[in-house]
Amino acid sequence: MNLEAIAPSPSAVLKASEFLKNRALRTPVLTSPSANALTQAEIFFKCENLQKLGAFKYRGACFAISRLSEDVKGNGVVTFSSGNHAQAIALAASENGIPSVVVMSKSASKLKMEATRNCGAEVVLYDPLTEDREQVAAQIVQTRKMTLIPPYNHPDIIAGQGTAALELFQETGALDYLFVCVGGGGLIAGSALAAQNLSPQCKIIGVEPEVGNDGQRSFEKGEIIKIPIPKTIADGASTQSLGPIPFSIIKSYVNGMITVTDLELLKQMRFFIQHLKLIVEPTGCLAAAGVMSGKIALKGKRVGVIVSGGNVDPEVIASCLSLT
Repeated sequence: MNLEAIAPSPSAVLKASEFLKNRALRTPVLTSPSANALTQAEIFFKCENLQKLGAFKYRGACFAISRLSEDVKGNGVVTFSSGNHAQAIALAASENGIPSVVVMSKSASKLKMEATRNCGAEVVLYDPLTEDREQVAAQIVQTRKMTLIPPYNHPDIIAGQGTAALELFQETGALDYLFVCVGGGGLIAGSALAAQNLSPQCKIIGVEPEVGNDGQRSFEKGEIIKIPIPKTIADGASTQSLGPIPFSIIKSYVNGMITVTDLELLKQMRFFIQHLKLIVEPTGCLAAAGVMSGKIALKGKRVGVIVSGGNVDPEVIASCLSLT
């Protein structure tokens, strides 16, 4: 497979942005004197936790479904996701008047499972210990003639996700660094393409959970590394490997990958609540926690942070607030 031929170009992000202009929300970019003081840098938080459904995923889902032909749309779409992509596909499909099926783990967040159903999707549960979600989805594609739209390994998904970073650059101008959470790689790949349009000298840094550093290992080795399902509070980044299409972009445009611990994510959640009055899910805290970790010297730099989502169970919020 020629991934370079499949992967979207920087211009695809511009096209997605034009389509999403009156569909996705243009989320705010916030600053924090406390964050600036702690890092001795100028930090800009792109708040995708305030996007439709509380996460950046709506961008890619909406754009990808829009690119389907009317004949294909009629049969509906299927995806596999236990998180925000599930809700995004469900809502985007509902807005287009087409059916959707989402394959979700039995252990998925009850909040996200209920939200996915409320958005109009049929939810098919699978056991991650005995079943493969991609195979379950493939069977649905075969039997029901639906079109698969995966969470990250898809050119239109990548282009759509990149519009969040594009809006950030449009508002802030050129940046020295952009920190992005990494799960399957769709958001960081799209963000890196967006930077090529408006801030080509910006260094793109991916941030993963410490126990789920498949992306970091893949980046360093130059080939995709697959790991066991990581046990991390950052459920949106508990993927086993990067998607091949995102990885082809990451190899070309990303400058580094770092990790943070679950404790650092809980502390970052509390920071967002205390200093910016924002509810951010653990996965959505990855990029910010990477900035605040001090693992990369940022003194005097202008730094963008994608705050990717805010869908979090109340128990996790309670955990972060109870930290001493």
